[in-house]
Amino acid sequence: MEGKRTRGRQKIEMKMINNEDDRVITFSKRRSGIYKKASELVTLCGAELGIVIFSPTGKPFSYGHPSIEAITNRYLNINTPPSNNTRSLVEAHRRVKIHELNQQHNEVHNQLDDEKERGKRLKQIARSSQSQGWWEVNIEELGMQELQQMNALMEDLHSKLLIRISELTGIGASSSASLLTYQPFCCQYDH
Repeated sequence: MEGKRTRGRQKIEMKMINNEDDRVITFSKRRSGIYKKASELVTLCGAELGIVIFSPTGKPFSYGHPSIEAITNRYLNINTPPSNNTRSLVEAHRRVKIHELNQQHNEVHNQLDDEKERGKRLKQIARSSQSQGWWEVNIEELGMQELQQMNALMEDLHSKLLIRISELTGIGASSSASLLTYQPFCCQYDH
């Protein structure tokens, strides 16, 4: 196996970069990183911030939230113009919308957790019903759909029992029906 061909990621000594092209490239990359971190700070903390950077060539760059003008005016204690009021209304509306979306997300997440838990219970019921008969399942743990399925299975079993009894006794199916007086516990389902 050959050794590494590159030196990989290494710690850079903090000193002025001598090569002008490298200095411009580094400035551009670091400026983007600073903007990204500033944006994260604004998003996570709701902070208001302003950054002004001058490139090695003297070109100014700025980043501000809500705007660089609002930040400098606030820093210099200058009254902000009335147009800032609409910006704060938009920001308040945005915060309310984000709060609503977070609540919806939490509700859906809770529903998903409930469904996962229900799925686990159904798997446990299925496993326990494989080791025991379906008729031995604790019906207190079943939902409406499972109870309806169990009722259908019982009705099917009842009709098969009547047929088998009539075969063994030689009595007609109508007479054997009087022998077993099984009444399904639910014929109509309220929805």
